[in-house]
Amino acid sequence: MKKTLFSLFLIFASFSKNNAQDTFSILAFDSITREVGAAGASCVDLFNYQITNHFICELFPGVGAIATQASYLTSNQINARTRMNLGDSPNQLISWLKANDVGLNSSVRQYGVVRMMHQNGMADSIQTAAFTGTNCMNYKNHILGPNYSIHGNILLGKLVLDSMEARFNREKGDLACKLMAAMQGAKMVGADSRCAANGSSSLFAFLKVSPPNDTFDNPSFLVSLKTHANAGIEPIDSLQKLFNAVKTCTLDDTGLNSNSENLAEHVTIYPNPSNHEVIIKLNNSKTIYDYKFLNSQGQIISQGSIQLEFILNTEKFNKGFYFIEIRNGQKSFTRKIILN
Repeated sequence: MKKTLFSLFLIFASFSKNNAQDTFSILAFDSITREVGAAGASCVDLFNYQITNHFICELFPGVGAIATQASYLTSNQINARTRMNLGDSPNQLISWLKANDVGLNSSVRQYGVVRMMHQNGMADSIQTAAFTGTNCMNYKNHILGPNYSIHGNILLGKLVLDSMEARFNREKGDLACKLMAAMQGAKMVGADSRCAANGSSSLFAFLKVSPPNDTFDNPSFLVSLKTHANAGIEPIDSLQKLFNAVKTCTLDDTGLNSNSENLAEHVTIYPNPSNHEVIIKLNNSKTIYDYKFLNSQGQIISQGSIQLEFILNTEKFNKGFYFIEIRNGQKSFTRKIILN
């Protein structure tokens, strides 16, 4: 037994030392179906290691997900899992990881967390948080949405993360479809800059989704693959083929942002960016819509109902990015708003 544990330690130690960076990933939670999912990829030849090709993200069914990447240490991931099970909010979890880094150097780590928080006397809310260490390899950054967290390092550039976010938000299908769309957004040669010579975005890719009744990180839906270095294969194309074999993405009346484009046609939100106010104007004066104004952590800071037109005074809010969610029954869509 001791020999086996020692062998596993050597595997992870070798992985961490020789492949210091893990690249791009996305976590997301569907507030309607309570599904949680993750997808990601990296330019690491995993055939050399005894490790799953979806190890950087873990799913907690009905609760949330974590991503631990960049100078990956399995001990930090275990600690993240423990803090998640203890009930930490996303911000609390990341703060703890930064203060208790196993390798004593949180500046080379990258984390993402998405969680459905249950609060006494208040409606449940999805919270998101992320951290990108200053010494992660460039290009590195993260993007937070009201129900998603996107992160990457050693990237071709900012466009990789921006494209993932745009494709995720534009996709009309369920959570799995939205995650696959996000991965397609990163399908560019050298998305992980180490793979430019390979003519691909990465060397391995994965996508997994768990409904609330799944067990920990044992997802009902999982597609993943790994390719050899210098094979010249695009893993995201291969992932799409595996995805298409078991899943069809069609417009659905349930799920994350379903029918968003149909609903968006009846609502105008301006100006964006904004200095003092945001105007929400409805094209149909007989319909009542609900709105939520959320900060970058997904916390609701204003909400109510709208008929015809509503002016949201934003002077009291700090500069940065926010989200407006518009809902009519099961139909909803979300817009990112920048306050200057």
